Parts: sequence; structure tokens; C-alpha cells
Amino acid sequence: MSSLFRRARVLAAVVGLLALWVPGPASAAPARASAAPSCPAADRIDTTLKNGARWQMCWDIDRNTGAVLSDVIYTPNRGTPTRVLKSASLAEVHVPYDSGQPRFYDVSAIGFGDLEQGTLTPLSAKDCPDGRLHDFRDTPVLCAEEQPRPFAYKSAVEKGVLHGTDLVVFSVSEIGWYDYITEWRFSDDGAITPRSGATGSLSPFQFSDASSGWPTGVGSTRFSENHSHNIFWRLDFDVDGQSANTVEQYDYLGSGTAERTTKRTVLSRETAADLAPTRFWRVVNPRAENSDGHAKSWEIDNHHSDQYRGPHETEEFTHHDMYFTQYRECERLAYGNTAPDCATSVDKYTGGEKLTDPVAWVSVDFHHVPRDEDQDPMPTHWQGFTIVPRDVTATSRLP
Repeated sequence: MSSLFRRARVLAAVVGLLALWVPGPASAAPARASAAPSCPAADRIDTTLKNGARWQMCWDIDRNTGAVLSDVIYTPNRGTPTRVLKSASLAEVHVPYDSGQPRFYDVSAIGFGDLEQGTLTPLSAKDCPDGRLHDFRDTPVLCAEEQPRPFAYKSAVEKGVLHGTDLVVFSVSEIGWYDYITEWRFSDDGAITPRSGATGSLSPFQFSDASSGWPTGVGSTRFSENHSHNIFWRLDFDVDGQSANTVEQYDYLGSGTAERTTKRTVLSRETAADLAPTRFWRVVNPRAENSDGHAKSWEIDNHHSDQYRGPHETEEFTHHDMYFTQYRECERLAYGNTAPDCATSVDKYTGGEKLTDPVAWVSVDFHHVPRDEDQDPMPTHWQGFTIVPRDVTATSRLP
């Protein structure tokens, strides 16, 4: 690196530091700090990570969805609290097999949180060696622990490598042959990564040829059947408070050209949306600004999906990667919703109502083609997505 370039880097860093000390204009003052989680202390997770960032939330267990997190609040290092989510949970785990049958709906038909039926798995200290176990009905079922996050950043100016940390909150559910690890990673930089890890035992469904499977075992006479894990999450956003939250879609046009242009689409009404190259969504509160005067938001990054599409007649809910709906108390599951006077699946929730309190339904699909290495015990395969803060702070709060 040339000395001139390095000096420019150092000057830029100094300017960034000054931005931390010089207050912004009065009109761009940070929004009022969010209240603490509303639940009793026994139902609360409150962790300050090594770099000073703090995550607060409530937790509970629902028979269908398993762990439900609510009143999720993020306080950046040297920052003020910002409410992110009113609630967050699984919404469906749909497992269709390539031959057409069977087709499982693990959340709505079986349930991830039933202690009596044995789907919610008790945890031990070995499962949570560096964290705290939380009890549901006197049974430890949830772990919250701080885990390393490699390469939070590397900077020639800062001289060194900073390894950050995440608050990891997880539970385990035994559904048939699979053990699902439902995990939420809350990073010290404000990102949230919900993901599901499927492990346990490989499904015993087998065929005599490779049309719907892959050979496992000795020779090529036994084919384990291919199948999909189509997982939906439900995120009820409250960015810095319930009021004024808006959904925006961003596209960057100009593939095959020298120039690209930004297209911003405000999703003012309930809608279904699909993944596309360079497309992302954000939930923004235009009334809550950082010290630069930019509106606070969380961006949804959902690009790791096999984009399963099921039959139109019975699985229309699988035909989009994202749904944004107006909050309704009864709309809890992506499929098989049985609440009285409520639609039965997420594709029917999008009736064109105006979005003022948006709920995001995020689908991430994984096509599982078995391999010899999947035979007991099956290594965990992960699928998930990330929401990241966009303009929640005016500068990086690392370290």
C-alpha cells in the first residue's frame, strides 16, 4: 500500500471518529429510546456482548412454532436502544418428497413446541456449555449463549483483526427422523440471522432407481428419496416503534450495461414478492433518524433459497419467497392456520390491505439430495437468512 493511499485511509478514519463527537443538527436527533421488554424477568433474555452491544427480548414456547421471541431490542455499542421486532418465530416447515408423496407440514400438523408429545427436546448443560439454560414448565428447553463471530472486521488503519460475538438463542425439536435446531443469532453489529439446522437421521424412504433419489449404502440398489425443506419465518417488525413502519423494495437495473440505476418501490399495500438478482427489501421507520438524519431500517437479505414451487391446487403458499402483510393477531402460521375467522395460509393473507404495521413472511427452501455421508448420524444442514441494520447508527460501532 502506498504511503499516500495509507495517509488517505488514516484521514478518512479520523473524519469518521470526529463524526462520533460532533452532534448532528437538532432535526436529526436520535429517536426516543425504546422501552425495556414487557415480560417478567424470568421470561427475559438480556445480554451485553463483549463489544458493549446489548440485546434484550422476551421468550415463550408455542405448541406449533416452538420458541417465540418478542419485544426484541438492540442497543449498539455506545448507542441508544432501538426496538426491532415485536415478535419472531417459525411459521411452517414444509417437507414434500420428490415422488409426490409424502408431504409433511411439521409446524402446523405436528408442532415444534409440545413437551408432552416429545417434539420439544429438553436440553442439558452439554448443549449449552457457555451459556444459560431457560426452563419451560420446569424443563430446560432454550439456550442463550455468546459465541465467537470471526472477522467482524479487518482494517489496516485499526491495526489488527477484530473477532466479534453473537448472542445465540436456540431450541431443538424432534420431528419424525429429523432433529431441527431452531437458532437465532443476534450479532454485536445489529444483524439478526434466523436459521434452521436439520440433523438426526436420514429419512428411510427408498426407491429402486435414481428418478427420485440418490444411491446410499452398498452398491446401487437402494436409493434414498430426495425431498425439500421449505421453511417459513414470521417477523412482526416494529422498527423503533410500531407506528410509521414502511416496506420498500430496491432493484438495481442495467445488467449488461455500463451504468446501473436504482429503482425504489414502496410496498404500501399487502403483497407477495420474489427473489431477484440485486433485489432487497427493507422495513423503515421514516420518523426515526440516526444522527446523520437518515431513517432507521432493517434490510432483509434472503438470497440463499432453492425457491421451491408446489402444486397450484394445494400449495399456492409456496409460490413466492416473501410476503408482506398487515398485522393481524390471528395470522400466525404460513399454512394450516386454524384460528377462527382467519385465512388458512399466507397467500390468502395478502388481500391488498394498506401496510401500516408490516409483518414479513420469509421463505428459504433447501432441496436435500441424500448422500452416503448423511447416514446416521446425519450432519446438520443449515438454511436461513439475515436482517441487517441500515442507517440505525451513523457510523460503525465496532469495536
